[in-house]
Amino acid sequence: MSNKSDVGKIGWIDMTVENAPAVRDFYKAVVGWNSEDVSMGDYSDYTMKMPATGDGVSGICHARGSNAELPPGWLIYIIVADVEASAKACTENGGKLLVKPRGLAGGRFCVVEDPGGSVAALYQP
Repeated sequence: MSNKSDVGKIGWIDMTVENAPAVRDFYKAVVGWNSEDVSMGDYSDYTMKMPATGDGVSGICHARGSNAELPPGWLIYIIVADVEASAKACTENGGKLLVKPRGLAGGRFCVVEDPGGSVAALYQP
């Protein structure tokens, strides 16, 4: 993810699905991405990578373990200065807090639903 100077920027995108290997293989065939396993203990999620550079562009995750409560589908991670303050502002402004703030990748994140029903993660490096 990114640093605090990137507040407001989309820092990452991933997907949580029931059958992560099938979805991984779909995007490998359709888009040309490569993948790298990310150990989750007794299973692996996947970082999807650009074929020419090997740069990570997204994640494809199983809907279990720490991701069990995440909604299915693509999820953008928007960088915020203070995830606790942003979570509070979400509920004060008509949104829903779907996943309370918790640790992730050296920072903290939460998942919110806006008043229109769209879902996004908020990430504080």
